[in-house]
Amino acid sequence: MTKLSIAAAINTKESRTTTNESGVFTYGNDTIHYDVIRKFQPADTAKKQARKVVIKVHPDQRVVATVPHDASEDAIQEAMQKRARWICQSIDEFAKQKDTVLPKSYVSGETQFYLGKRYVLKVIIDAKQVPNIKLSRGKLNVTLKHEISKDIDDRVARVKPLIDKWYQHKAKAIFHERLAELLPKTTWVTGIPSFRVMAMKKQWGSCSAKGNLMLNPHLVKAPKECIDYVILHELCHIAEHNHSERFWRLLTQVMPNWKQVKVKLDDMAEMYLNE
Repeated sequence: MTKLSIAAAINTKESRTTTNESGVFTYGNDTIHYDVIRKFQPADTAKKQARKVVIKVHPDQRVVATVPHDASEDAIQEAMQKRARWICQSIDEFAKQKDTVLPKSYVSGETQFYLGKRYVLKVIIDAKQVPNIKLSRGKLNVTLKHEISKDIDDRVARVKPLIDKWYQHKAKAIFHERLAELLPKTTWVTGIPSFRVMAMKKQWGSCSAKGNLMLNPHLVKAPKECIDYVILHELCHIAEHNHSERFWRLLTQVMPNWKQVKVKLDDMAEMYLNE
């Protein structure tokens, strides 16, 4: 079975990365530590690409600089200093969001995601209503018939199953829609692959040797382009069952910007998987 792991590292002949370096710089009263990834590429590829330092701030506030394999320490430091203000602002923003990756308590005010958008959870008690969930004006409204206690275990036991079931239902519908939209691109696929939805902690999807797909319902919390990336990734495994050079060429053919989309999905994985 071929699996698409969450935040999996990608290694191909065209682009290999290594990291055993780190650096530090100061901005005002702040001291910022960062990791350095040196990127090795064939000479013909390197000539076509801009030789620049790419800086990324991750949700865990880790700062990473991806640089050409022969970049000097001075050049890296200069690039970090030029982006110092943006780096510090990004770190502060992620620090403020840190509470969103704590285990959910399922109380009004918490954040829930759907198709890449944030919704505020609102728990409503209405004895006349059947328990249900609805999206409305930026809120995910969960209606219960009976009052809920302040005990966190009670809230989790009563609210979480409703939300899980809602995500499962939405995931099946959205995945069916996206699969139908994407199949014309995957000319090597015959018929309509079957898939099932199953919650997983460490992977977004998988493809069996028989071409059956398994998709994570948490994926419906991500933007549609991220859903498309995972589905296309698994459909490519129908043609190529491992992560060979041919596999990555095939994925690039059907989704040229998959690397950028993967980064977007990886960066939000911790929040999307938070329960």
